Order: sequence, then structure tokens, then C-alpha cells
Amino acid sequence: MSESDLGRKWDRCLADAVVKIGTGFGLGVVFSLTFFKRRMWPLAFGSGMGLGMAYSNCQHDFQAPYLLHGKYVKNGLWEEGVREEKEGGCCEDWVLEE
Repeated sequence: MSESDLGRKWDRCLADAVVKIGTGFGLGVVFSLTFFKRRMWPLAFGSGMGLGMAYSNCQHDFQAPYLLHGKYVKNGLWEEGVREEKEGGCCEDWVLEE
């Protein structure tokens, strides 16, 4: 695994962790204010669930070194600008990240 691949995986893991912990915390706030009389345990529970999911995703990402990540490209534009049209006139393809 090259250093740039490792850096991309760490970036993806950190971004995923921020999103999941923030979402868990936000749901904890909502549930704390609406159902649990402003107790603190829903905040801790939601944040912990987010952290656990992020850790699990990162662990899977680092243990699957041969998984290819792709991105969806509309209008059929391929890596070097070559257009591949399908039978129905549809031009949507998957392109592997570099």
C-alpha cells in the first residue's frame, strides 16, 4: 500500500468519524430534549454509537486493501474524455479512482 493510498484511507476514516459522531450527538440531543427530560445519557449513547460505527468502517477499510473504490460519472465521460454510448442512448458509467 502506497503512502498516498494510506493517506486517502485516513482522510476517509476521519471524515466518516466526524459525520457519524456528529449525527449521533445530534440525535442524542433531539431525544434528550424530547423524550428523556434533558438527561445526558442519550448524548453519550448517540456519540458512542457513531464512534463505534466509524471505528468499524475504518477497520474494514484498512483490512480490505484490494477493494477498488469507484465514483459515478454522468454523461458517459470516461477517464480520457472518450464517450461510450450504450444502446438506449444512456451514457452513465463507473470510473475507478486513480
